[in-house]
Amino acid sequence: MSFEIDVITLFPDMLDAITKYGITSRASKNEIFRLHTWNPRHFAKDNYRTVDDSPYGGGPGMVMLAQPLDEAITHARTRQLAEGINETKVIYLSPQGELLNHEKILQLSKLRGMILLCGRYEGIDERIIMRQVDEEISIGNYVISGGELAAMVLIDSIVRQLPGALGSADSASEDSFANNLLEYPQYTRPEIYRGDAVPPILLSGDHAKINRWRLQQSLGKTWLKRPDLLDLKYKQGISKEEEKLLEEFKQTKNFRIN
Repeated sequence: MSFEIDVITLFPDMLDAITKYGITSRASKNEIFRLHTWNPRHFAKDNYRTVDDSPYGGGPGMVMLAQPLDEAITHARTRQLAEGINETKVIYLSPQGELLNHEKILQLSKLRGMILLCGRYEGIDERIIMRQVDEEISIGNYVISGGELAAMVLIDSIVRQLPGALGSADSASEDSFANNLLEYPQYTRPEIYRGDAVPPILLSGDHAKINRWRLQQSLGKTWLKRPDLLDLKYKQGISKEEEKLLEEFKQTKNFRIN
């Protein structure tokens, strides 16, 4: 049974990047998820397909009209209901929303489907947020031209968590942030590149030692680059072995950050 995603957007062709390239393309072809887009212009009532107007109270820019968005979302809900999804979540991609993180992605990946609302211009009529939106999500503390890029980030991150989307069942669990740790350094051929050699332990064939080294590198890189994540790791519980590995990393002066 596929994960159903409906996107409300004025620029549906932008979402082609999701279904035509990479991991998400393969997952789409294998019907691990299905993507359907709705253009609010198709629900506009006038001959000009108007979807925006100037804001009440004055101010710069334009605001997306309530009625076309309202009908587009309603049609998306009806489509998902026809697919057997009785309860769906409408998410508005907004800089005012909850900051997206790995925990939120895991939570959303457990759903059967969702409807993503992509704003443009100065935003959307507040009454749509009140009437139709279940939650708002932001991909960062910055402003982009519209919600489409944010929607693609969210879709890509969720699809990676769906069973069968990745080539290896372990790939998602080993991604950066999966355990509030950054991923360990990766190497491939040749063994020596411009005088820099692959760490000998990776060539040893001793998988227990390799796993220990990788865990230590993940802990060390997180300590160096994202101490905020390491704080979360401590709050959720860090083992005695992990503490030992991290202390060894801190005492080692000849490490490299990859």
